[in-house]
Amino acid sequence: MSWTDERVELLKKMWGEGQSASQIAKELGGVTRNAVIGKVHRLGLSNRASGASPAKSEPKEKPAPKAEAKPKPAPKTEPARPAAAPAPEAKPAAPARRQIIPAGQPLPPQPSANEISPEALAKVNEVEKKAKKLTLMELTEKTCKWPVGDPATEDFWFCGLPVEAGKPYCEAHVGVAFQPMSSRRDRRR
Repeated sequence: MSWTDERVELLKKMWGEGQSASQIAKELGGVTRNAVIGKVHRLGLSNRASGASPAKSEPKEKPAPKAEAKPKPAPKTEPARPAAAPAPEAKPAAPARRQIIPAGQPLPPQPSANEISPEALAKVNEVEKKAKKLTLMELTEKTCKWPVGDPATEDFWFCGLPVEAGKPYCEAHVGVAFQPMSSRRDRRR
C-alpha cells in the first residue's frame, strides 16, 4: 500500500472531521490504525487532544497583563500559648513515594535487618571476616555474590566464598537472605 495523494487527502478530511484512526484505516483499507497515526504525525496534523476538531475550536484570548505585585506586609506574630490538646495528625491523601537516595549517601535502616535472628547475624559476621572480598569483575558462578558496604565507596566488596548448591550465596548469607515460609508468616502477625 502506498500513500497516494487521494488517500492522503481523504485521511486529512476524515481526521479533520474528528474520526478515529481506526475508522480512517477501515475506510482507506489496506492500512492499520498505527499506519494512520504515523502518517498523521508525519503530516503534522493536530493531535486533537482537546477533544474538539481544529475547525471548531475558538481562538484563545490573550490573558490581560498582570498588575504589578504589591509587597505583602509581614505577618503579625502572636505570643506562644500553651496547647490545650495536641492537634490530630493529618493523614496523607496519597501513599508516600519511596525516597530516592543519591549515590554515596548512607541508606536508612532497613526494617528487614531487625527481623534477622542474632544467631544468623553472628554467623554472617564470622563469615565476613573470612571472606575473599572480591570485586564485581572477580565474581563467578561459584562465588558468593553477597554485597558488603556502600557501592559508592572504595570499601565495597562481595563475599566470594563458595556458594551453596543452586543459590547465589554462601551458607551463612543464604541463612540471612532466604527464610522459611513459616517464619515469614509468623512475622506478619
